[in-house]
Formats: sequence, structure tokens, C-alpha cells
Amino acid sequence: MSTSSEPEKKGLFGRRKKKADPNNPGRIAQIRQVARLARKHNPASMWLVAAALVGLTALGVLAGFLISGSVLSVILWGVTGLMLGAVLAMFMLGRFAEAAAFDQMRGQPGAIGAVLNTARRGWLMDEQPIAFDMRTQEMVFRTTGRAGVVLVGEGRNRTKVKKLLAKEAKRHSQIVKGVPIHTFEGGEAEGQLSMEQITKELYKLPKKLNKAEILAVRNRLTSIGTMASRPPVPKGVDPNNARPDRRALRGR
Repeated sequence: MSTSSEPEKKGLFGRRKKKADPNNPGRIAQIRQVARLARKHNPASMWLVAAALVGLTALGVLAGFLISGSVLSVILWGVTGLMLGAVLAMFMLGRFAEAAAFDQMRGQPGAIGAVLNTARRGWLMDEQPIAFDMRTQEMVFRTTGRAGVVLVGEGRNRTKVKKLLAKEAKRHSQIVKGVPIHTFEGGEAEGQLSMEQITKELYKLPKKLNKAEILAVRNRLTSIGTMASRPPVPKGVDPNNARPDRRALRGR
């Protein structure tokens, strides 16, 4: 039995219209989403963004009047001011949206890793934590760049976070000998890096590796892997209480 289907919609010249992908919105839709997020967090953000756009455009028009006063000069300087205002407005909008996203994620497990993933300028981060305590949810994230390997831990129990960081730093130093290993503790307490400070601290680290060396380090680190790539512990087996089979060791 054949089922009737809706006829395909066609645009001008008989071309098929592309269906909108909800998982991949267009640029305008993305800007709207960012604007809504920023306005929800800071109602005055849109007024500040508009002021930047209008203000630089007005300055451009005024510069055109003062320089020559001709219509062409006013138009050219006005367009220049408009373009600069648009760049500044988008930059401000991104900052407001970033602050809103940080506030939404603050205090949630994995928030430090999400912020670490926003680092650019040659930083390559592992999507999954490389170490994770199932009971207390302490975890360690890893990123690699020109400064070497950076491990950032997060969790409620600072003592366990520090132990987990020290353990991972020792393992990494054995795999990639001679490569700088930096460890940081993410959080809001004293001595920790807040979400706003993480990427800034990365960019301050001294650069020691080139691009080829970064890729070589990444390849070496695949032997360590992440929590997602390591084989799971069999059910019913407690790794802390495991004992060797002495008969098997003796060959019986």
C-alpha cells in the first residue's frame, strides 16, 4: 500500500529549497540566541551593544564633516564608523554571553573542562576527563599547547583533587619526559582559578614547544588516553581489594 507524501517545495527557477537543520542554525539565528542569553543575564547588555554601534557610526559621520564636509566624505566615514561599531558590538555581545554562560555552569561538575575547551591559540583539549573519581566526582582535564601539557582539576574535596592532580602529573611526566607539565586547580576558593581566569592563565604560560612537537606530544599521550577510552573495570571486581592468583603465578 503506497503512502502519499507531501510535494517538495521549490523556490524560484524550480530549485529545491533546503530544509532548515535545527541542529545547525544559521548565523542570524545564532546571533539571536546569543543576544537572548546575554539579555537574560544582563538586561542592560543590549542597550550597551546598541550604544556602541550607534556611537561609532555617529563619530564616523562627525569625522566626515570635520575632515572635508563633502557628502562623499560623510558617507565613507559613516560607513567606516558603522563597520567598526558592528565589530565592537559583536565583541561586547560575545563577552556578555560568555559571562552569562559562566554563571549558568558555575558550580556544576565538568564546568572547568567546558571553559578549558574554549581556549584557542593552538591549545588542543581532550573532550573527556583523563581522571575521574566516581564516588566524589573529582576530575582532571587535560589540554596541550605550546606551553606543554596543562592539567586542571576540579571537585569539592580539594585534598583529593590535589592528590589526583599529583598522580596524573607523575604519570604524564613519565610518558612525555622533558615536556613541561603544569597543574592548576579550578574553583572559586582562594588559590584556585575561577572560570574567568583559566584561559587567561593558559595564555600567560611560557611557550616551549612548536607545532610539530605539540603533535608529537599528543601522539604520545594517546597511550594514556582518557576515562572514556580506558577499558572499564569488570562488574563485581573491586580494584582496591584485588589480589593476585598465586597458583597461576607458580604455573599450577
